[in-house]
Amino acid sequence: MRQYLLLVPTELERGLIAPVVAAARGSSIRSELSGFGPVVAAARAAQLIAKHRPDRVLLVGIAGRFSGRLAIGEAYAFARVACHGIGAGSGDAFVPAEAMGWPQWPGDGSDPATRIGGSLPCTSGRLPATARAGLLLSACAASADEADVRSRLRLHPDAAAEDMEGFAVAAACRLAGVPLHIVRGMSNTAGDRDTSGWQIEAACRAAAELAATLLGERA
Repeated sequence: MRQYLLLVPTELERGLIAPVVAAARGSSIRSELSGFGPVVAAARAAQLIAKHRPDRVLLVGIAGRFSGRLAIGEAYAFARVACHGIGAGSGDAFVPAEAMGWPQWPGDGSDPATRIGGSLPCTSGRLPATARAGLLLSACAASADEADVRSRLRLHPDAAAEDMEGFAVAAACRLAGVPLHIVRGMSNTAGDRDTSGWQIEAACRAAAELAATLLGERA
C-alpha cells in the first residue's frame, strides 16, 4: 500500500483538513504539521520525509489568490511553485538570486533536475481543468497591499496565488526524490489583510475534499 505524508502548516488548518483526508485514505495517510513559513516548513519536510519515507507528499492549506480566475472558498492543485524574497533589495528594487547568477541550490552537477531555483514542478493528477492552477508563489511574508501584489506579479506575472510554505516543501521533496502535490484553498485575495472577510473554513474544506480526490485517483 502506498504511504502518503500530509503536511498542513497550522493546527487550525489541520483540524479542518486532516479528518477529511484521513476518512478518504485511512491508514495510508500520516498527517503532520509543516509549520508556518518557509524556513520551518523546509526543515520539517526534510525531517519528516527522512523519518517516514513516504511515496508521496501532499501540502494542503490556505492561500491568497492573485488571479480573479480562482474563486475564494474554492481549492486548486498547483502545477508549479516559485519563490519570492531570496535575493537582494525589496519592493520594486528586488532582484531574485537566480537573476544574479546564484541558484538556491546548483544541483549535483550531473543532473539538471536536481537544481533548485526558478520554479519547481508539482503533480496535479488527472483533475479537471477547473480544479487545476498554474504557478503558486511562496514568500516569507504575505502581500500587505496592492503595491506588494504589483511588485510580485512584475517578476512572476503567471502567479495565480501566494502562500508561505510551498516552495520550501517542494525543495525538500526534490532533494529527496519524492513526488509532491500542493493543494491550496483560496481564503482571501492577496493584499487583503482584513481577516474579517476571509473564508478560512470554506477554503480548508474545499482543499481537504480536493486532496481526498487526488488521493482517490492514486489508489
